[in-house]
Amino acid sequence: MATSIRLSRGGSKKRPYYRIVVADSRAPRDGKFIERIGSYNPVLPKGDEKRVVIDVERAKHWVAAGAQPTDRVARFLDAAGVKERAARNNPKKAEPGQKAKDRAEDRAAKAAEAAEAAEAAKAAAAEAAAAPAAEEAPVEEAAPAEEAAAEQTEG
Repeated sequence: MATSIRLSRGGSKKRPYYRIVVADSRAPRDGKFIERIGSYNPVLPKGDEKRVVIDVERAKHWVAAGAQPTDRVARFLDAAGVKERAARNNPKKAEPGQKAKDRAEDRAAKAAEAAEAAEAAKAAAAEAAAAPAAEEAPVEEAAPAEEAAAEQTEG
């Protein structure tokens, strides 16, 4: 029979209290268990010695018998010196998913297009500011030439 050392929830709504039990791995979380080996009260402050209470001898016995602790219970057993818990590392945990990456790429592309459009608008404005002064001078010179041409055709 595959046994596990896990937490069984008790307590009322929003006031959790857990029993540390050895149970058949197929049994429901709060259902039938083989033996109760401790308790965990997350409501108590972290420094309180009654927050986690474990019968170390029975825990050692069940670990030697092959019972597999859950992650949370493995932390408690490691703190009690019953079973060494290997450090875990998941570098991909904080990496965004594929859709988030796609949205970020789209945002970057739109920002680049907006920057290019703004730069083009600045260049056009600078060109327009320089060009009207140059265009106005020939227009003024052309006006007297047109008047002279008009006088010759009349006369």
